[in-house]
Amino acid sequence: MTGAFIILLATVVTGVVLYVQHRYEMRKKSDSDEVEEVVRPEGCCGMHEVCEKDSLLSGVSGSIEYYEDEELDAYKGMQADEYTEEQIEQFRDVLYTLRREEVAGWARSIQLREITLPSIIQDELLMIISEMRDGGLNVQLR
Repeated sequence: MTGAFIILLATVVTGVVLYVQHRYEMRKKSDSDEVEEVVRPEGCCGMHEVCEKDSLLSGVSGSIEYYEDEELDAYKGMQADEYTEEQIEQFRDVLYTLRREEVAGWARSIQLREITLPSIIQDELLMIISEMRDGGLNVQLR
């Protein structure tokens, strides 16, 4: 009986300590003069990966621009999980030879050409766009 009481007491004390710490940190955060401003694209829900994915796949311009990647047109109509490793490497070669300012345009071009990127390349593309945003490079995705 005393063992159970000691465990219960330890749990309550731990809960109180965590609660006090949480309240202290929240008060400290609310008293801070620094306000972090998050800039989101119009219509963004705050789930950045989803918004970035939608933004990259929806091009405003209807004109197709090629980035010395005409060979990728052969993959029109393929699904993201149907690519071989060799085919994935073709996409990767193009992606990693683009200049930073060309990445978003290339993604729009791929979409307009009705080419589905391999899943791994989609993830790598999102990572590059995210790094560009965090690095301060202003890239217009819409």
